[in-house]
Amino acid sequence: MNNTTYSAKSSEIERKWYVLDASGKPLGRVATEAAKLLRGKHKPTYTPNIDTGDNVIILNCKDAVLTGKKLDQKVYKRHSGYIGGMHETSARVMMENNPEKAMYIAVKGMLPKNSLGRQMIRKLRVYAGSEHENQAQKPEIWNF
Repeated sequence: MNNTTYSAKSSEIERKWYVLDASGKPLGRVATEAAKLLRGKHKPTYTPNIDTGDNVIILNCKDAVLTGKKLDQKVYKRHSGYIGGMHETSARVMMENNPEKAMYIAVKGMLPKNSLGRQMIRKLRVYAGSEHENQAQKPEIWNF
């Protein structure tokens, strides 16, 4: 009986490409699914201290839904670093002008806040429409 825990090695990881369609789905539900795939938690070889995740393409971000009163009450904040440099953008404005950024921020917030998380977020591609430029990678459609 072998009682050792399996730990994935960087050289053994096989990365796939997955496409998520965000049209008509809540932004947060799509983001959690993307974060799970980027992290590699859907694989039996998941190792917490190694990036075992896959590449993710999110399409139709402009059609993602924010439930409840989030369109008017949710606020995205950023600071320039200067005094009085706080900038606020409502979710309604963000979804109209830059829906890719809203999705990117949601997914990034669900990943680890360290060098491993920065490595994982690089495998994310977000598009407002239904066209993407990663056809050569032969991505699979991920249904959730």
